[in-house]
Amino acid sequence: MQLSFDAADRLVELVLARRGPVRAGEAACALFALTSSPTAIARALLDDVVDGDARLAWRSGGLVGLSTQLGLDAPLDAADFVVFDLETTGLRAGSSRICEIGAQRLRALELGDSFETLVDPGVRLPAEISALTGIHPATLRGAPRAELAVRRFLDFAGDGVLVAHNARFDMAFLDHEVERLTGRRVAAPVVDTVWLARRLLQGRLRRVGLASLAHFLGVPTEPCHRALPDARATAEILLRLIGLAQERGARTVADLVELSAPRARKLHAKRSLTAGAPSGPGVYTFFDRHGQALYVGKARELRSRLRSYFSGARQRPAVEAALGALDRIEWQRTGSELEASLLELGRLRELRPPANARSTRPDRHVYLRRRGERWAVTVEQTPCGPLTARRTAQRAARALEGHDTDDPAGALPAVRARMRRLAAAQRFEDAARLRDRMTALEDVIAALHELEQLRSLAVCVLAPSLDPGFARAFFVARGQVTGNRVVPVGSGARHEAATGVAEALRGPVSLAPEHAAELRVLAGFLRRPPPELRVTPLDPAAIAAAADGLPCAA
Repeated sequence: MQLSFDAADRLVELVLARRGPVRAGEAACALFALTSSPTAIARALLDDVVDGDARLAWRSGGLVGLSTQLGLDAPLDAADFVVFDLETTGLRAGSSRICEIGAQRLRALELGDSFETLVDPGVRLPAEISALTGIHPATLRGAPRAELAVRRFLDFAGDGVLVAHNARFDMAFLDHEVERLTGRRVAAPVVDTVWLARRLLQGRLRRVGLASLAHFLGVPTEPCHRALPDARATAEILLRLIGLAQERGARTVADLVELSAPRARKLHAKRSLTAGAPSGPGVYTFFDRHGQALYVGKARELRSRLRSYFSGARQRPAVEAALGALDRIEWQRTGSELEASLLELGRLRELRPPANARSTRPDRHVYLRRRGERWAVTVEQTPCGPLTARRTAQRAARALEGHDTDDPAGALPAVRARMRRLAAAQRFEDAARLRDRMTALEDVIAALHELEQLRSLAVCVLAPSLDPGFARAFFVARGQVTGNRVVPVGSGARHEAATGVAEALRGPVSLAPEHAAELRVLAGFLRRPPPELRVTPLDPAAIAAAADGLPCAA
């Protein structure tokens, strides 16, 4: 059953992303990873999924989405809300059962008719539940079973917008019964007054339990752990919350549903933006509704990475903000994760998205330069850089003051000796200050040593290409990744490789920050090369041989 629902979710995402009907063959190919599918076979494959979900239906134009949108455009002052509450034998849907259903209609912001029924749960009513609700086991004998009671409630609710206090609890029980009876889920829009109150009363009320809210908002009905009185109290609370929502600009049911949506549900609603995302490595960009790039990322598995953002797991605050403003996702598939990582760097430099933690701006990188007996931090390119932390570089420069050396590493023994002398003389504050500067100097020396090693690299890294019959070659020499070209597999590989090698060995060693960033990314792959990469010397024959044995991109 869970697999069927997962498939239905993917089809709903596809329909929402298309904003219109989807042909049966296209839907089957997307769901079952087929290259093609005749219409009759596609319908046969999809019928069980479509028939089992109330959000989907077949129309002459193909597969369409249905009742997920019903009633959402209705103005709040004309909407039909059905506020309901369940009493149950326990806390877990599936192992516990419904023992009472109560509902209060709210139409055009006026209290209307109501619905109430006891339900024979078919199991023993626990004593603690009986004490809490006042429902005695004897009164449940002869009450309708859940199948009939739920059908009657759904007939009463009709096309109304469902409302509940802590809707996740009540909807879990309701969905369980509806799935058991029909194989479908309840597809009506749902408003949760817990989350609505948290949003609208933020800072004014710490607890948003039903009794606390009823008292704070001064509603006439007192909750008492019985279904109909609690539903009526929730309806009266809803009336007051709608007034507050209207003051914030809410005009339609859709606005109210958005205000009341838990974070996980808001994210899940945007999951359709990932529909059609390919498998395999690539780069993706989040955009807001104004076309502003919010976040750039890369992934070894694009589809899984994009869907993970909408699983409910917490992200960094900046990424959370980007997800809140997200309106569109663009992606570009690549032949390898290495290609995606280098492409990501270029996108970061070009777009400068605000949610990315990594800074790629050249003016954020600094270098050390010796000026007489002093060392200075500068943006001018020197062999002592680039360094990504300006404050660390400034402390290191202070540690180098008075040391006659062009190599920061050469001053380190004298700095350590001076710190020991200060400590021996009990000049502890001076010793602590110098210790901090020495630590910064050690960090700078380690970074410069890494850069020196990277700038000495002279290799070709071969990766799969999306172009059939080709490999992608990255030529690394003189402090930069000098080439990113496709090399044919076979007889033409040697000529292309020779051209790439010649370009790589031409010119001076680069000290530019963007080239240093690319080298650092490349180094991460060279430390533990994934199986799809081949690393060779800058020799055309070796490069051609490695390209010939490279696996194809998936």
